[in-house]
Amino acid sequence: MMKRVYSVGQVNTYIKNMFAQDFMLGKISVKGEVSNCKYHGSGHIYFSLKDSTGTISAVMFAGSRSRGLKFRMKDGDHVVVSGSVEVYERDGRYQLYAREITLDGAGALFLRFEALKKELAEMGMFSEEYKQPVPKYIQRLGIVTAPTGAAVQDIRNISHRRNPYVQLILYPAQVQGDGAAESIVNGIHALEQLGVDTIIVGRGGGSIEDLWAFNEEIVARAIFECRIPVISAVGHETDTTIADYVADLRAPTPSAAAEIAVYDYAGYREGILMMKSALGMRMREHIRMEYQKLEQLQTSLAYLSPRVLMNQKKQYLADLEERLGQSMQNRLRNEKYKIQLLAERLEAGSPAKKLSQGFSYVKGPDGRPLTGISQVTAGDQITVHTVDGKIEAEVTDLTSWGR
Repeated sequence: MMKRVYSVGQVNTYIKNMFAQDFMLGKISVKGEVSNCKYHGSGHIYFSLKDSTGTISAVMFAGSRSRGLKFRMKDGDHVVVSGSVEVYERDGRYQLYAREITLDGAGALFLRFEALKKELAEMGMFSEEYKQPVPKYIQRLGIVTAPTGAAVQDIRNISHRRNPYVQLILYPAQVQGDGAAESIVNGIHALEQLGVDTIIVGRGGGSIEDLWAFNEEIVARAIFECRIPVISAVGHETDTTIADYVADLRAPTPSAAAEIAVYDYAGYREGILMMKSALGMRMREHIRMEYQKLEQLQTSLAYLSPRVLMNQKKQYLADLEERLGQSMQNRLRNEKYKIQLLAERLEAGSPAKKLSQGFSYVKGPDGRPLTGISQVTAGDQITVHTVDGKIEAEVTDLTSWGR
């Protein structure tokens, strides 16, 4: 009996049909690590999935990417690929045709994180306009965290060092595992009812699974709706949660949150002393300047005082009186001197003086001064005046001097 021989194409077609008829292979999900990931210019993605036991080739066509892939896949990602296992007839090998690819484990949580972050951002819960200012000087600080662990101890130590007078009120919340989100929400509400000045919500670092309670929507809404300023302090500097975005202020660590919330009493006291000193200097300088102004005003007032003005006028009058007296004395002296000169001149020309010197004053018959012989004739009566009297005489002779 002659055995039947099949072509390669027939065998590949047969195997392909077998795969197509297998219900499980038509709708299957496979998880593994991505390797040899290549993005083709056509939009297709070629990659392999591997684990510790083996490798399977996979492809996602461009038409499936928009619906089935929400992140940029790369080598090393741990993913869950949903699709079908089929035979590629031309090469005679089977491969996984992906319709949907999601990150496995932490990757899936990351996708949830990004989706909730986007949703809350669109609601405006991250907007700066809703952020409340954290008060600079507080009296009571509320803390929502686990009662044990480094976070609460760090907050206590930093707060006591900065200001031992600030009262710390701890709400011992569950910060990890089932029921953690509800416990954190209850803590926020309880401290809000107590009326503390600021609330710190946080815990130490950890994986995304450990921190997931701070990525829950109910925690985000409790922080957003709280009337008291909330500082988020979740994990270390590289860890970011939804609570960080919605809180009024984000601190990279619980220690940093305590630094922000509790003012430094020693620094505050030192600042007060410095301001006191500066104020004292300014007051003393101000008093000195005002005193100088007062002295100037007193000088001006003294200068403008009616009494001073009267004294000045009196002095002025006294000066005028003295000047007038001096002027009058000088005038009198000058006039006296002039009179003396005139008197001397008058005396020099005085008839009486001349008469006393032997001269006489002669009047003619008509009573006028007799100055020449032509005014009289012999027999005329003339009067001769001397220093001590007069003489009545008669002209008896006239003699001319030949002039």
